[in-house]
Amino acid sequence: MSQAAGGRDDHPEEIHWPSLVAAISAISAVGIAIGLGLPLLSIILEKRGISSTLIGLNSAMAGVAAMIAAPITTRLAHEFGVARTMLWAVVLSAISALGFYYASAFWMWFPLRLVFHGATTTLFILSEFWINAAAPPRRRGLVLGIYATVLAIGFAMGPLIFSAIGSEGVLPFIIGACAILLAFIPIYIARAESPVLDEKPQRHFLRYVYLVPMATAAVFVFGAVEAGGLSLFPIYASRMGLPESSAALLLTVMGIGNMVFQIPFGMISDRLKDRRPMLFLMALAGLAGALALPSLMGNWWLMAGVLLVWGGCVSGLYTVGLAHLGSRLTGADLAAANAAFVFCYAIGTVAGPQAIGAAIDISGNDGFAWALTGFFGLYVLISVGRMAFGRDEA
Repeated sequence: MSQAAGGRDDHPEEIHWPSLVAAISAISAVGIAIGLGLPLLSIILEKRGISSTLIGLNSAMAGVAAMIAAPITTRLAHEFGVARTMLWAVVLSAISALGFYYASAFWMWFPLRLVFHGATTTLFILSEFWINAAAPPRRRGLVLGIYATVLAIGFAMGPLIFSAIGSEGVLPFIIGACAILLAFIPIYIARAESPVLDEKPQRHFLRYVYLVPMATAAVFVFGAVEAGGLSLFPIYASRMGLPESSAALLLTVMGIGNMVFQIPFGMISDRLKDRRPMLFLMALAGLAGALALPSLMGNWWLMAGVLLVWGGCVSGLYTVGLAHLGSRLTGADLAAANAAFVFCYAIGTVAGPQAIGAAIDISGNDGFAWALTGFFGLYVLISVGRMAFGRDEA
């Protein structure tokens, strides 16, 4: 089993904050840059007269990059070390973030997207592995709840910065690159504390997708609902007669639910011997919320209350799923499984918008709710089957 290089096994239930602060603050800095960059890049391309289809195609490179980077990240960390790989990923993502400003030809944005999102995917995988490896087993949910909350705040700060500085000139790109480079500092300071991968994973990368299916299926559903639901909810709400501002406020309420529920959910999960029933209940809450969407649209306040809890449960699939993963695996296997976890999230972010958009085209506006129901229903079925007939263990 791999251990942190600093060695903290004397008191396994103590939270070793320097190591955790390094990993959490590093990935939160990247979250700010991504939250700033996604709307910034889309608006700049639109100003250049690029069609929505091509903008969408360019944005889809994020998922493609994640699927390419996920299988090779563990190998890189084994070869060069976790901290060193993360430091190189910080530098590459910062350079590519600034490169968008100087890339005048649209085709250049495709390789830039691949480099930027490939490097940030590496940072996500290794940060989450570091956090999971450093978290005490009985407080893993709390630690990952803190991580999810801080990351959500980072993502929320990105659009806030964008609304303040706009899209003109090089300034937003410099701010984005500097935000990423800030991640270099805590990683470098705590580099001796990073986990050591002294052995290669025991299985092929894809095997880890099926090894802890309650975790990987959870993050797939989270990615699909987050990417598809958030991107298409404003369209759904406007067709249901809601003003644009009201729909935007509902998305904000969901974001608040995401932030406030992750630490309590993490703490609850720490009290459970088996986190699978909790994942099942959160998926069931997601299923009920999706089914109720059409009937709630007439009452904004009721809708806001439901979405507050619903947003927390959807994001809880990620937090509790990651904690479940960490409770099943250690060392190189945990690093590889974390890569598979992010890989499944990337597949979800590609599949979600496609499936939900197609459902709306085929069955009208209610297709939005039916597609979300389908994703949660799939997870409920997997949960029932897994808890009834299988052992979800490495």
